[in-house]
Amino acid sequence: MKRGKVTMSDVAQLAGVSPMTVSNVINNRVKVSDDARERVLAAIRESGYQLNPSARNLRSGRSGVIGLAVPQIGNAYFGMLAALVIEEARRHGYHVAVEQTGALAKGEAAAIAQSRRLQLDGLILSVVEIDSPAPLVPTQGYPIVLLGEQDLAGRFDHVTVPNEAGTAAATEHLIDQGCERIAVVTGGDLDRLTMITRRYNGYRAALEDRGIEPDPRLRFTLDALSWEGARSTGRRIADSGLGVDGVVAFSDTVAMGVVRGLRDRGVSVPDDVRLIGFDNVPESAVFIPSLSTVSPDHRWKAAKAVDLIVSRIADPALPPRQYTAPFAIIRRESTA
Repeated sequence: MKRGKVTMSDVAQLAGVSPMTVSNVINNRVKVSDDARERVLAAIRESGYQLNPSARNLRSGRSGVIGLAVPQIGNAYFGMLAALVIEEARRHGYHVAVEQTGALAKGEAAAIAQSRRLQLDGLILSVVEIDSPAPLVPTQGYPIVLLGEQDLAGRFDHVTVPNEAGTAAATEHLIDQGCERIAVVTGGDLDRLTMITRRYNGYRAALEDRGIEPDPRLRFTLDALSWEGARSTGRRIADSGLGVDGVVAFSDTVAMGVVRGLRDRGVSVPDDVRLIGFDNVPESAVFIPSLSTVSPDHRWKAAKAVDLIVSRIADPALPPRQYTAPFAIIRRESTA
């Protein structure tokens, strides 16, 4: 099928449903089974069918705009995620309004409140700090899909990445490459269940599974969540005298800073130290050395989040659903 030439009947044939079912999904007229809705939405993505949002919004009384709130739009990971969400939303006939929360609870609560004031049809929120938006902002009946590690007691649709499993696989990759003294670079707060905590737990689990006792001295916390903070941490690893020959960094951005800090001290990656990151941001492939990394399926994650918000807009009474993105280990020069 040629994009732009696809009809509703084409979508119906691809999904194995009637054109009326496709129309009902698109226009949110009647309740459609979850299975049929998923098949229709998948067929829309696969075929490139273009909805007519103006006509649909006029009939439904909706804005045709969904919100996306992320901690930092300038961060490589969240910039990539925003681009994918915008692309997926366009296939459903939606525009996306992007907001920045600063990774602060008040910023996340403000994003919810603002999306409601602007009468956006729903919100995809990358949540970092907020434990429960309910006391701060009324959310009942308003479509929200969460990204990130805070699942808020399973009260919202939630799409996350495989933090423990991914970091465990990254650590095992370094062990398989012959590393014996593997450091981990994390944030400082392990008291709450966050992305940092989950990835650290994956690192420890992999060592223990391989019969290696985790050495607390090999946990290096960032001076600051910044390029310079990661660079400083790389210098501390080089100066530690702990014989580090492998590093697991909790993100690609951090990994790049650590590489620079090691280089400042004359330590070569991968000749002296092998290093692996997490996220597979586009820069990781062209960085020198190119970064080995844990690569969640970002397109899958964006598509799932948009599918969830679209179905939640159609039927706010649906039970909350939880999904974890698949992942792969990408082997590049930094662990060669």
